[in-house]
Amino acid sequence: MIAALERRPLTGRVPHFELVFFLTMEAFGKLHPIHRTYEQWFQMEERERELHRRDMADLYIATAERFEHSAIFIHPNPGTDDELNRMVALIRERSGDRYFLMAHGDATFAVPNGTDMESFSCQMVEEPAVLKARTAGWVKESLERAARNRRPGGLDGFALCADYCFNTGPFMSPAAFSEFVTPYLAEVTRGYRDLGYYVIKHTDGNIMPILDQLVQTRPHALHSLDPQGGVDIAEVKRLYGKDLCLIGNVHCGVMDTGTPEQIRESARYSLRHGMPGGGYIFSTSNCVYTGMPLASYETMLDVWRQEGNY
Repeated sequence: MIAALERRPLTGRVPHFELVFFLTMEAFGKLHPIHRTYEQWFQMEERERELHRRDMADLYIATAERFEHSAIFIHPNPGTDDELNRMVALIRERSGDRYFLMAHGDATFAVPNGTDMESFSCQMVEEPAVLKARTAGWVKESLERAARNRRPGGLDGFALCADYCFNTGPFMSPAAFSEFVTPYLAEVTRGYRDLGYYVIKHTDGNIMPILDQLVQTRPHALHSLDPQGGVDIAEVKRLYGKDLCLIGNVHCGVMDTGTPEQIRESARYSLRHGMPGGGYIFSTSNCVYTGMPLASYETMLDVWRQEGNY
């Protein structure tokens, strides 16, 4: 995983992971940690909490082992620093340095939800300084938290999961994006890198109008190169394959409703255009989400095992 993020030459299998693998009930008969009831945590005795932590750690590792992931994205539940650090320690205790461990670490504005979209749009025009101060505060808090939690055997990196785009294009114009997002994304990315973390920037949808700005913020990798948003991994590789690692591009819509042959073709296309020269990590174009057939994911992995080898 690290060799791919650093765009070093690789031998053997192309690294693979998923931002989230939600099909744990179908695969293991267990709820994903995100889907467990948050309120019940505060009714548990500490002994019950420890059993819960160990079960979640074992589930993360079982998922990585079964599907040959090179990395584990940890979603602590509850989402506190203390619980994140406990989960990292438990996974390391059970698996050593076998897996690259990451957590969410974005500090920038994402596409607002439907309730807030109108007010946010107005505020961009009427109170830009308020929005910029808010983002600056998020960046400061995120970097302070990352520095405070930095320790040997801790997290390897952060996935920055603010989504900026619809399938038709970014929520903000490129000019507005350069004002309200890019400087803060660059600052938090630089801060994480200075602390020794790897940075993976995630956003799906049509990123092409802001792709140059995303690359300029210098993440180690860009995820998820969404074909549903018209993003072609071959074009992104041609433009920026020497600048950062690319992750993704297997079509999630096809994974959900397509035929096995369509799934195989999407997986082959991603491998064929992502692999040359290294700097590529294989994954879907979003995540393995609830409702996606497990058989579709296994079809995708069959192609990777047969054809995703240097």
